[in-house]
Amino acid sequence: MAHEGTRGKLIAIWSTFGVVLLIAVVAVVIHYTKPISLRGAVIKQDEDPRRQSPIADVEVSVDSGVTVSPVKSDFSGYFKLTMPRRILPGRPITLRFRHPDYRPLDLKESVSDKIYVVHMIPVHEAATAQPSHPEIAVANVFVRYSIGTATTQNIGTGLKTFQVQNTANIRCDNHPPCSPDGKWKGSIATASLDAGDGNAYENARLSCIAGPCPFTKIVSDDFSRGGRNIAVSVLGWSDTTTFLFQAEVFRHQISDIVRESYPVIFGDSLNFTLPGAAEGASLEAEINGANIVFPLRPSPTLSWADCKVRVGRDQSKIYRCELKSGYRFR
Repeated sequence: MAHEGTRGKLIAIWSTFGVVLLIAVVAVVIHYTKPISLRGAVIKQDEDPRRQSPIADVEVSVDSGVTVSPVKSDFSGYFKLTMPRRILPGRPITLRFRHPDYRPLDLKESVSDKIYVVHMIPVHEAATAQPSHPEIAVANVFVRYSIGTATTQNIGTGLKTFQVQNTANIRCDNHPPCSPDGKWKGSIATASLDAGDGNAYENARLSCIAGPCPFTKIVSDDFSRGGRNIAVSVLGWSDTTTFLFQAEVFRHQISDIVRESYPVIFGDSLNFTLPGAAEGASLEAEINGANIVFPLRPSPTLSWADCKVRVGRDQSKIYRCELKSGYRFR
């Protein structure tokens, strides 16, 4: 009987030791596990990829059973939520997206390193289907600005929109093109512009205007230096994205320094860019039959549209405007 009692105590001791060891191992694994970050892009819901404009200032939060500070999407719609170390892959969560101009959206997901592409529906979309009063027409929109040190004549603007067509969250499996980390299958699209004999492009710029823009990368820059022929190649490793490729056409002779440019309009979205040296920029439009000039201040305020501006590394400015409820492009 004494022998059996001793054996029972040993078993209890070893069992306790095993539990403690298991807890210690789990604690060490959690401590040294790299926190998972949920990354994604918030874009406008539309069947046409060219109209899927990025949505800025969307509050993104997560219901995971632990406290995680909410974040806001940036100009390109990008968001990043870093989860606590103890939140492991596969754990069920609810992602919440809130913006005053869009319908609230809750997504049932699980913790993963995949790219989250989130589509939100504008609040006023249903109201515009049966407007209570006639919509105000916005037409003949163009941008006017000046280049103070211009020594050549601007004879026009070259622009082109193109798409990088791809599907998100497909593993690359060493079949390029792939995302920069080699994880996701990607696609490459190329666009070029020819200014014509005796002309050259200057102030060339590229902007992503629709789709999950944060998951794209320029892989070939043949436009920054300017010249008669310019080109660009872009890699995208999420869903289809749309780009605006634009530059001024110059002829080498003395000319007026006033410039005009026409924005690209898809649905209710208006997109255009300005070179870093642009001064005195204004947006001119025909509102309900009347021509009105709207100065483009650092934070544009328009009665008929909400605008966001991002300044690039070269000081060029990227503008994206969304029509307010009650207005329509004609």
